[in-house]
Amino acid sequence: MDSQQEPLINSSGDYVPDLDAGSEVDHNGKASLKQSPGLFIWLLTLSAGISGLLFGYTVPVMVVGRSIVGAAVGAASFVVPLYIAELAPAAFRGRLVTVNILFVTLGQVVAYIVGWIFAEHGSRGTGWRWMVGLGALPAVLQTVLVVSMPETPRWLVKAGRRDTAREVIRKVTGTVKDAAKTVEMTLKNIEIEVREEEEARRVSGRRHHTGGLLSWVGPLEELFAVRRNRRALAIACLLQGLQQLCGFNSLMYFSSTIFTMLGFSIPTLTSLVVAITNLIFTIAALLSVDRIGRRRILLYSIPFMIIGLLLSAYGFSFVKLSTDDTTTTVAKPSAQHAALLILFSIMIYVAAYAIGLGNVPWMQSELFSLSVRSTGSGLATATNWGANFIVGLTFLPLMDALTPSWTFTLYAIVCAVGLSLVWKYHPETSGLSLEEAASLLEDDSWGVRTR
Repeated sequence: MDSQQEPLINSSGDYVPDLDAGSEVDHNGKASLKQSPGLFIWLLTLSAGISGLLFGYTVPVMVVGRSIVGAAVGAASFVVPLYIAELAPAAFRGRLVTVNILFVTLGQVVAYIVGWIFAEHGSRGTGWRWMVGLGALPAVLQTVLVVSMPETPRWLVKAGRRDTAREVIRKVTGTVKDAAKTVEMTLKNIEIEVREEEEARRVSGRRHHTGGLLSWVGPLEELFAVRRNRRALAIACLLQGLQQLCGFNSLMYFSSTIFTMLGFSIPTLTSLVVAITNLIFTIAALLSVDRIGRRRILLYSIPFMIIGLLLSAYGFSFVKLSTDDTTTTVAKPSAQHAALLILFSIMIYVAAYAIGLGNVPWMQSELFSLSVRSTGSGLATATNWGANFIVGLTFLPLMDALTPSWTFTLYAIVCAVGLSLVWKYHPETSGLSLEEAASLLEDDSWGVRTR
């Protein structure tokens, strides 16, 4: 299996589950995970995928195993931010969604460390199997703990369980000042939105399908028929597509290859430096995303991504790559300095990405009204994995056809286009309830306030 096939296998299994998960979440909520048959089916599916990776000895078995794991990862990447957003108080929603991303980046750091340990001290024949197998431990732990998690208040209200919804809101709100008033106001706003959407559906004659293959029809019809829903989908898909088309995951997939090309003696440890940078600045995002705001943090961070990419392009112009793209001549001081410049510029790019695009797209559920929130978020997440697949497919061919300098310049252009679209269309949702945030897209300015 060559280096280009690896990211394609990594992302191909993640795409389709997002398309179906939205309607399933709307229909079943999280209750399906709390029922023992669903719980054990999910655990067995994940275990089967990891077993295929752990015990497989042929490429087809490995591909099937990774695809099964990818199905679980793809669904989780959409469901978890949606669940957090619906459960969290408005003042802390951005930070709590970012906590999810923080643990993803922490997992990447741990994976690099474990990978380096096995590469240096483990068996080449079995070390990688231990690396894969260890991934089952947090998955099993999550499956056990999910039983104790509550349903979201919005799903409970739709299901007619008003008292349970009030109790969940009370637990989440805690002992803040005027907690009882806040609980009742939050519950009232949710009930108003549910009634308005049901009334709008009744007046328009749109059908509400409750399960099976037709469960997609109603939400999809409403998603494209209502102007604010179309706008929400456009913004969410823009951010999710930009998150991948900016080239970040290509750097993560091929970081060891890139640093080997640049002549670093231990490329895995160099990649670890990049992963640690991602972790540190994700923590910075955690501390700032609710205070600065989603829109402003994107407008502040994307320009630094562009600077990092252009500096990388400039650095690559001084490095002469070999014909097999695995080694490079770095004996000249200019080439050595260029390699360090590329490492430094990639760290700038990764830091800016971690603060903005690494987190804000996963707050996409803020944009959608309740009736289409799961379906819209599922389509946007599918856009993310589809763009991820495209970038993984094209990165090495672009490096070969355009040269690394022009490849990084191309990603900088994508970021510049994305920046202009964010400036024009992305509203500020920080501090607003989900109901208030969704209503921003009603006016002609898409809820954007430039001052």
